[in-house]
Amino acid sequence: MKKPVLSVDEPEPTKRSRADRPPAEGFVTVVDGHFKSEFETRDAAEESSRKLKSAFPMLQIAIYDAATKARTLVS
Repeated sequence: MKKPVLSVDEPEPTKRSRADRPPAEGFVTVVDGHFKSEFETRDAAEESSRKLKSAFPMLQIAIYDAATKARTLVS
């Protein structure tokens, strides 16, 4: 005897970005050459990057600006 299949509302799929492609807008934290967290503002990206750098000073961390397609190293 088969059990009835329950209908559950599925949540909307989240916006998935590929880690190997640069984003089209905003700012992204780049850790050791890999795109990680996306941010709307440069200030938010810098704050997150500085916290990460203080916790793990051996990492090479940069901020990628999608508008100018430039990377800025965090020291």
